[in-house]
Amino acid sequence: MSVKIPRGTQDILPGTVEKWQYVEAIAKKVCQNYQYQEIRTPIFEHTELFQRSVGDTTDIVQKEMYTFNDRGERSLTLRPEGTAAVVRSFVENKMFGQPNQPVKLFYNGPMFRYERPQSGRFRQFVQFGVEAIGSEDPAIDAEVLALVMDIYQEAGLKQIELVVNSLGDAESRTAHREALVNHFEPRIGEFCQDCQSRLKKNPLRILDCKKDREHELMSSAPSILDFLNDYSRTYFEKVQKYLTDLNIPFTVDPTLVRGLDYYNHTAFEVMSKAEGFGAITTLCGGGRYNGLVSQMGGPDVPGIGFAFSIERLLSAIEAEGVQLPIEQQLDCYLVSLGDEAKDYTVKLLHQLRKAGIGAERDYQDRKMKAQLKSADRLNARFVAILGEDELNAGKINVKDMESGEQEEVLLDQFIETLKTKMGAK
Repeated sequence: MSVKIPRGTQDILPGTVEKWQYVEAIAKKVCQNYQYQEIRTPIFEHTELFQRSVGDTTDIVQKEMYTFNDRGERSLTLRPEGTAAVVRSFVENKMFGQPNQPVKLFYNGPMFRYERPQSGRFRQFVQFGVEAIGSEDPAIDAEVLALVMDIYQEAGLKQIELVVNSLGDAESRTAHREALVNHFEPRIGEFCQDCQSRLKKNPLRILDCKKDREHELMSSAPSILDFLNDYSRTYFEKVQKYLTDLNIPFTVDPTLVRGLDYYNHTAFEVMSKAEGFGAITTLCGGGRYNGLVSQMGGPDVPGIGFAFSIERLLSAIEAEGVQLPIEQQLDCYLVSLGDEAKDYTVKLLHQLRKAGIGAERDYQDRKMKAQLKSADRLNARFVAILGEDELNAGKINVKDMESGEQEEVLLDQFIETLKTKMGAK
């Protein structure tokens, strides 16, 4: 019986993994330019962490988490998102005591959600995220938004749109919550069971429902922007001003609701407008989460962040027809003729690699023609041919595969000669 890969997962094979490495390197480089440092947290955490932070009324906690008991009967969960774990680490390691505030972090790693697999969505997916914890300055909101837009632009995307909203502070949300309950309650029986249970617990989640998104009450629901108090309104206006100052185009969408309970004030998504990208156009989501750090047992310090899946970034790149410059080229391929020459190339290959030269040789006892074909498939810049006669004479033939020029050099000068030729290109 053959064993196949679990549904909702994928193998990233050579030839494709280089695309992943390329876009991940772009994201890390942009983060470093913005003075964000990498953090790595465990793949599994105590289940309570996500129940408390993400929210027990969310689809993630109710339906999508991979939860299990370990041998000590402790409930553990494979991380479904990154913010909760980063905040837990921030509190546990007392990063709020560091002299440089806010603490600016980024992460990159696998997340797990049990949801219906579809184009660009997997049950195991890789998420790149950023968190800035320790400042309630609207300028840090604008910085985080500028950072994610820089990542997408550096990756070559042009057909993208930044959508922003404000969810307000606690006072604003309380007033909005009451208006939502009054709006939906008379006809809540027309909505799905999830929405009915959310009406009293968290009516804002109704606006994020995928089943009832076309219901007429959705489009006429009270807007949070009409319930913002003076502080929340001024804060949001500042964020918009800074985005305008940075020449970052954006659209305000009062219906934008993120699917996690910890968001307040600034919320945002980046959407792909590329034709053929798919029905789900969201590339990235994020927002401010004042109160989450104190909820995790830390001081009352604010935070803001975002996350996006590498899979969806690559899908958007493909939809826009962006060609990534990931063609790999081998520096040198050693072709050997005869047993003694073959034995000699074992040591010579090692010496090339120790000298920082990417090198390869044949391991299949193939003829010279087949070895040369292998060098061509590997896109070798140079081919070095060593036969018994050359070995006895202490020489080796070096061929430039681009120009076709061939030169015989002394074996003891081969590596330095190759370095010179490589530097001249």
